[in-house]
Amino acid sequence: MKNSKMALIYDFDHTLSPLDMQAFHYIGKLGYSNADEFWAKCKENTDKNNMDGILSYMELMIKENPNVTKKELLEEGKYIKFYKGVENWFKRINEYGKKHHVDVEHYIISSGIKEMIKGTKIAGEFKKIFACSYVYDSKGRCLWPSRVVNYTTKTQYLFRINKGVLDETNDFDLNRKTPASEKHIPFENIVYFGDGLTDVPSMKVVLEQGGNTVAVYEDEKTLALELKKDERASFVALADYRNNSKIDHIIKGIIDSIEAKARLNELR
Repeated sequence: MKNSKMALIYDFDHTLSPLDMQAFHYIGKLGYSNADEFWAKCKENTDKNNMDGILSYMELMIKENPNVTKKELLEEGKYIKFYKGVENWFKRINEYGKKHHVDVEHYIISSGIKEMIKGTKIAGEFKKIFACSYVYDSKGRCLWPSRVVNYTTKTQYLFRINKGVLDETNDFDLNRKTPASEKHIPFENIVYFGDGLTDVPSMKVVLEQGGNTVAVYEDEKTLALELKKDERASFVALADYRNNSKIDHIIKGIIDSIEAKARLNELR
């Protein structure tokens, strides 16, 4: 039996990790006593200059630390912590997939900083990390945002994964009509993990195209249940990625369904 392909796509902050990635260490380096002060200043900057909120925080990150380098941002990744089970999740799900003739690929689509994510201990688990990044000078210092991933532009990366067009500069193949037989991973084999309203556009696209979405929560699940009620989330689950957790059972169940569908298609 030929293996099917499946994509698990994750937001990062509050989906795999309990805090915004800058809150673990970077914001403290800027002299703020807590993360709320930094984000309040970002909001003030956004309103004052009529800016995109993501561009606003990216500007403040380098404006208040003008000599920050790519290497420094990568090193910030070592401070990032994860929800229970995350670090072992990928290997376990990959192995389960292989037993059921499903090749599982993992992706990040985040409005956070790519270099910080690439500096984490789980960075090697992802086939591609789509996130915000900077242009760097010859000494590796941040100059200006090179790529901004906000709440609505996240959706383009879903189609990149669907079509297998992972080169972010390749817009031609992304936008050209692609026969279903040539697509890398069908949407019905895509699962998107998110934690809140900023994930709604991506969740909506995945659901409309026949895939599944998981709204995760840490303590308060009101928002996650609202996403389920509004038909944005297929499933609601505690942000616990350990074996036998609800998330674990959801994804293994979807893998089982992909295998069963493939077997039926083979019989046809």
